[in-house]
Amino acid sequence: MLKAHHKTGLVFFPAFDWAIDPTHPEREERLLYTQDQVIEEGIFDISGIIEYKPEIVTNQDIRRAHFCVPSEKAVTTESHLISAGGAKAIADAVLNKEVKNGFALVRPPGHHAMRVSHGGRGFCHINIEAIMVEYIRSQFGIKKIAIVDTDCHHGDGTNDIFWHDPDVLFISLHQDGRTMYPGTGFPGELGGPNAKGSNLNIPLPPGTSTEGYLYVIRNCVLPVLEEFKPDLIVNSAGQDNHYTDPLTNMNFSAQGYAKLTTLLKPDIAVLEGGYSIEGALPYVNLGIILAMAGLDYSGVVEPDFNPERLKQSVSITDKIKKTTDLVNSYWNQKDELRQKAGKPGELQIRHREIFYDTDNIFERQKEKVRICPDCGGCFEIDSNATPGRHILAVHIPINACKACIEAGYKFFDQADKSKFDKIFLQDRPKDTYQTK
Repeated sequence: MLKAHHKTGLVFFPAFDWAIDPTHPEREERLLYTQDQVIEEGIFDISGIIEYKPEIVTNQDIRRAHFCVPSEKAVTTESHLISAGGAKAIADAVLNKEVKNGFALVRPPGHHAMRVSHGGRGFCHINIEAIMVEYIRSQFGIKKIAIVDTDCHHGDGTNDIFWHDPDVLFISLHQDGRTMYPGTGFPGELGGPNAKGSNLNIPLPPGTSTEGYLYVIRNCVLPVLEEFKPDLIVNSAGQDNHYTDPLTNMNFSAQGYAKLTTLLKPDIAVLEGGYSIEGALPYVNLGIILAMAGLDYSGVVEPDFNPERLKQSVSITDKIKKTTDLVNSYWNQKDELRQKAGKPGELQIRHREIFYDTDNIFERQKEKVRICPDCGGCFEIDSNATPGRHILAVHIPINACKACIEAGYKFFDQADKSKFDKIFLQDRPKDTYQTK
């Protein structure tokens, strides 16, 4: 009987009752074909591969990562709660040492959902990985976590949620934002003033193949992880950089995904995008599962796979090497960049405009963060959505020093209620959430 070298947990949640519309790429068939393939290949007959049922996340779980406006109920459906609950169930299995690693094959996805969520953007309403990470930090006391997002689209929501957090390293490999949604994720986007270098964005040119992805993993991601020394590695395992994906322009393969997984050794993988429902997802997911379990994946090959046709050009290879060198240089300068960010106690302001393409909402944000050498810094977000609400959201980080805790409560207590529809306070050290 075949036995997994690493005990691996799996959660499936296809979300039968949720789709943007019946023919939209983000629909239940994304996982149904994979589920059929996994059953046909006898994956659940392998000793050491264990299926778990998803949980349902609570409002408290969501409130560690998000300010949902006007409420969690208005922004989510039950499917979103179960999708996030699938990741939470895998986290419990891994952190309680029932399995060595785990893969949450769930939808709807989440990595475009930001700290403030007024609705849906990029098919995402709440951020599955961020909710899971904040649950892990509160429940298990783990401090340093790395999230490596290999979805073809920039994980701008996860990037935003951990923008000011020096204890969460977020690395996103994605198709160049000049060529694709959401149009962000450039190498100079490095994180907030107290966390410069904790957000590393690696845009890749259209036409990047398995060779290019694995080059970045070996020459940038793994050395950075080795230096950061995370207690846990999470892979946002989007699969829309496959050569058959209808929404993107990359040339990655199932074998490439499996090799990436072997190199990265994630403790937890969470499915994100991937819209080649028959041509890619069953093969890619199977390859990832086998790689996580430490089993041979050499036989996992797409029927139309042609490595000659998928070779990347010399010019693409050169661009990838230059981008990798640039990102490495930013990482090596992170301490200097943080020291230059400003004087302790000063407030740094950031203005942003965010479009919710799924729900057709336009949001303007004004963010103020406290410069702090001792923690991620408390901050407030003045968020005004059209159509929607005008709110003020105050965040005190989980690693907050005494000065930032006091400053965060001052932001909240002194906020003018007449100017806002609602005022929120997220106190992560106490794991509490208030509104007024």
